[in-house]
Amino acid sequence: TDTPLDVGLGFAVAWDKPGGFIGREALLARRHAGPPRRRLAQFLVEDPEPLLHGGEPILRDGRRFGHIRAGAYGHTLGGAVGLGMVEDEAGIPVEAIQGGRFVIDVAGNRYPARASLRPFYDPDRLRIKS
Repeated sequence: TDTPLDVGLGFAVAWDKPGGFIGREALLARRHAGPPRRRLAQFLVEDPEPLLHGGEPILRDGRRFGHIRAGAYGHTLGGAVGLGMVEDEAGIPVEAIQGGRFVIDVAGNRYPARASLRPFYDPDRLRIKS
């Protein structure tokens, strides 16, 4: 149910593939319709104690914004890291992720979290090439 545009993989789509592909027109329409209504983002809980397992609600500026799909402890980051799908019918521009104040509800306790569309660990891929 997720499109490559929802999960940040639009760059990997062969838009000009000879013969096209199933769903190309729908995907092109969504691409030109403005900011996506759903985005996959990374979340890093600022408190090192709680763990994320999946299903935890994500709140942005006090209202529900999505949920964590998968989570684990990021040893190199010193806290729980999760992949979360955030949704807003009005669209989610990049600034909504970069400039928002996020909280993740873990078992009834709310923890501040940072959000990013790029990897927290080695976002410029410098270490992977070394």
